[in-house]
Amino acid sequence: MTQAFMITNRKLVDGDLGYLPDLRNLRFYVSDKKRDKLATLSNWTSKTREEFIALLLEHSALFPALPEEHNAQQKHVTLFIHGYSNSWQAAARRYGQIKADLFDGADGLGLPILFTWPSDGNAAGYLPDREDARMSAPQIADLFVTLHDHLITMQRAAAINKVRNGSEEGRNQTSLCSAKISVIAHSMGNYVMQNALAIASKKLNNPQLVSLVHQLVMVAADVDNDLFQTDKPADSDGALMANVCYRISALYTGLDQVLGASAGLKHFGTRRLGRSGLADPHCVWDNVCAFDVTALVRHIPGAHSAVFESPSAMALLQNILRGTDRKVIMDSGALRVATAPEP
Repeated sequence: MTQAFMITNRKLVDGDLGYLPDLRNLRFYVSDKKRDKLATLSNWTSKTREEFIALLLEHSALFPALPEEHNAQQKHVTLFIHGYSNSWQAAARRYGQIKADLFDGADGLGLPILFTWPSDGNAAGYLPDREDARMSAPQIADLFVTLHDHLITMQRAAAINKVRNGSEEGRNQTSLCSAKISVIAHSMGNYVMQNALAIASKKLNNPQLVSLVHQLVMVAADVDNDLFQTDKPADSDGALMANVCYRISALYTGLDQVLGASAGLKHFGTRRLGRSGLADPHCVWDNVCAFDVTALVRHIPGAHSAVFESPSAMALLQNILRGTDRKVIMDSGALRVATAPEP
């Protein structure tokens, strides 16, 4: 069982994480408890930013550096960002399930991190949650840039050591897959990511050869479904996101009644990506695709979170994070995929 990691910008109130944002400070926690214990704060140990990053680097240093032909086996550092109407306890329970299903064990995907932002924890808090999501974005942007810089530094040092030790792999640094940063975002957590990645791209001066995020998986995304259209300005959020992600995959279903209500509540009829898929799948950035998961979640109550409850949908999520070619997924016959050419 891998260690659990949590980052939050919730204020600490009476010894627990509440619903108010702390826009100055992030809090960092680790835990070695089992998944059913992760929703109790006393089962987590508080760490400084420096201690937390050091632990992350220590764990990710154990990831094997694999040749490109074994890319699918490369481990990930993956952030899970929950949606609206989630207490931190509910987010921790979902994180524990995802960690157990996809990351624990010798064949797991690597190391997951929970980022819990100050959602109000009730359905009536949609509009306040959206503002909290927007305000959380700069902190996550800084976190991404920091994690990326540390991982790149560590990978370069490892490559130099291999060269000094006479390793052929070290002489050819490009033959090694580095540890990857990926993201699973759910519901309004995708709005957090939309804003955070746009900010991070601008901080890095819109880099053309740097991928901050290897795989961004947008589950039931509560964002506009025309976000990634190529006819939008070059500095639009979708264009900036596509620029700093290697691949962006949206999982959607028309069964999602929560997003149906969201479209009418604030967005003046703009369709939600997580309910309708891409507005025009033939006019999006070439590293963006969408998967209709209706066939995989039809039997699951509560379509908005059904991806996490369906073994078939979780298998799809695992394949996406492993970098399985979208055409291979489409040809499996289990999905109807809206797609653009492979980058």
